Amino acid sequence: MSFAFGAQCDDFHIATRLFLKLELALQRETLLHFFDSIKREYPPLCKLRRRDDGALLLEEDEAENPARRWLRVDENALRFGQYNPPRPDEAHTFAQSVLKMAPYHLTLSELDYDHLEVVIGFDLEYRGNHDQLVAETLFGDSPLAGLMGHDSVTGIIDAQPFLGMSVSDSCDTQMYLEIKSRTSTYEIRTQQFEAQPLSVFLTLRRYWGFARGESLLDAHADLAKRAEEWAAEKVVPLVVNPLALAIASRS
Repeated sequence: MSFAFGAQCDDFHIATRLFLKLELALQRETLLHFFDSIKREYPPLCKLRRRDDGALLLEEDEAENPARRWLRVDENALRFGQYNPPRPDEAHTFAQSVLKMAPYHLTLSELDYDHLEVVIGFDLEYRGNHDQLVAETLFGDSPLAGLMGHDSVTGIIDAQPFLGMSVSDSCDTQMYLEIKSRTSTYEIRTQQFEAQPLSVFLTLRRYWGFARGESLLDAHADLAKRAEEWAAEKVVPLVVNPLALAIASRS
């Protein structure tokens, strides 16, 4: 399946996150060898920096490549992905490469895997009250509309739905939908709004140890397929598109 997610929003990304049970105790040479191996396969990944939180980030130059990739190593997680890939499978191929190399270079073991996630994020730029927009668009025809329409309500200051569902009998595979507002109460009070992204995040998560013999690559392939299907068939038409239309009507 291939779906032009970029046509539905201002910006989007596809990311993979592998969370570990134990902290990574890595030597300088080990990390450099891992990053060099990734760079040999993806030469534009040439900017290495340390974040304020101590994480190491290898990334492409945003100015040279809007569809840039990144790889981040934290104490107990690996995070990597691509912004605005021309096709979802391009981001998935990059993720498969990282997951193939990481256990060998970083000495990872199945005993250490906690859970694996594939995330698709959509950003919709809006200069206005994000929470009001979300509440009116997604809850306007629900019983909550009566609550929001109370005479004493002067504005919505927090409407960030978060929904989690099991998509397997054992609950080891889960789907999460989160809508992230970036409007502050100061902006609502002053009615001076900055143009900021309203974000929709779809996450497919697999906890480790339930399925015997499953490899990281197989688990990722399954999660990526499910995430793309959920995004194309449900999240975009039911959440992203209505929000985009609501933004357009207020512009």
